[in-house]
Amino acid sequence: MFKKLIFALASGIFLLGISGCTGVPEKVTPVNEFELPRYLGKWYEIARYDHSFEEGLSDVTATYSMRDDGGVKVINRGFSKEDNAWDEAEGKAYFVDSPSIGHLKVSFFGPFYASYVIMELDKEGYQYALITGPDKDYLWILARTPSIADDVRSQLLDAATAAGYDVNKLIWVEHEKNQP
Repeated sequence: MFKKLIFALASGIFLLGISGCTGVPEKVTPVNEFELPRYLGKWYEIARYDHSFEEGLSDVTATYSMRDDGGVKVINRGFSKEDNAWDEAEGKAYFVDSPSIGHLKVSFFGPFYASYVIMELDKEGYQYALITGPDKDYLWILARTPSIADDVRSQLLDAATAAGYDVNKLIWVEHEKNQP
């Protein structure tokens, strides 16, 4: 399924133009005072907008680590119940501007990049984050554990709604196979 992401990103970026896909959606501000070393490691996908590249996947995680060139290695992994198999995609990410701003460009296919904008982040413990892409067709809630507290969920949903996202479109990801 993640292989579909490569095609989707490549097609979308080609149609929109490479520079247009590393922007920030209207009413969204990337977090500042971002600290990449604290963000590295494994994150569980709590909720997402549905896209063909993740369709039918549960137990989705994203793992971030440093690359030798100073960028970030991205491993997205999810389980397809239909195929009874894990699906994995490897990408790379780099800061668009300053490393202290939570705005990166990510690529799963050659020179084609799309925005990865951290719009909300638990700056105290780096335990949860709200992520968007280059436009309002992309939204993810990530956490360090397979579930989040109700108050955190409400806070992130309120932030997404205030930025103009339809939170009713979110799919809440099952985590039966993943253990913290």
